[in-house]
Amino acid sequence: MAFSAYPDPVAADAPIGIFDSGVGALSVLRHIQARLPSEHLLCFADSGYAPYGGKSDAEIIERTLAIASFLATKNIKAIVVACNTATAAAIDALRQHYPELIIVGVEPGLKPAAVFSKSGKAGVLATASTIASSRFIALRDQISSSTGVTFLSQACVGLVEKIEKGELDSPETAAMLERYVTPLLRGGADTLALGCTHYPFVQPLIEAIAQRESAVPVTIIDTGEAVSRQLERLLQQRGLQRFETTAGSLQAFTTGSRSALVQAFAQLLNQHPSVTEMPAKTAA
Repeated sequence: MAFSAYPDPVAADAPIGIFDSGVGALSVLRHIQARLPSEHLLCFADSGYAPYGGKSDAEIIERTLAIASFLATKNIKAIVVACNTATAAAIDALRQHYPELIIVGVEPGLKPAAVFSKSGKAGVLATASTIASSRFIALRDQISSSTGVTFLSQACVGLVEKIEKGELDSPETAAMLERYVTPLLRGGADTLALGCTHYPFVQPLIEAIAQRESAVPVTIIDTGEAVSRQLERLLQQRGLQRFETTAGSLQAFTTGSRSALVQAFAQLLNQHPSVTEMPAKTAA
């Protein structure tokens, strides 16, 4: 596969690319919009290939580089990998291919989960691929060693698919979360890290389970805000932050259904950006 060479150096007015295997990108995008309202954003939802959680590292790297190649044709100044699975599997390859770009990944929230835990036990909800990744295991072991906090990890098989379908409060989604969240709480976890960017959209269900099952308050960690802070820091560091008083633009692309992403933006963010449906070969 051939990847496009990156074009000439960019200015502060250049857009920022954000991508995920699907609508999880929107949970990170809303934090970026809140912190950096002047930035132009390109949001790529690779829903035609979702979920990434069951794919091999090689497949995830291939998709990540293909999407980055497409976004690079838009003369972006930064890429936000708004996907824990893609960050774990592919961010090193992405940085190797695009050393000129600001590249920000998503961590599964282990550090803040350890900080907020009073019981010394923190739960992590993530995809099977994220939990099995060497990046996650190394981070978990490092933080556990330095803080003494024990991490209880739960692979949430099938949850991304439910969220992609817009089933945010269906009985089936609620029952699935019951199976995944309850054992963590009964195991003593008093913090829950949402280790997939799709999961903040079912946070109300998670909170309801926590209130019912835990005798103590449970802190839920959404890492989207930390991503937006890191992006802001790196933009300022390179003198690339856009400080115009006008609001930034937003364009969206998907390898899935255009109407589904239009509906997701309306349902999840009450926004109505231009959405372009991409043939899979466009980002390949």
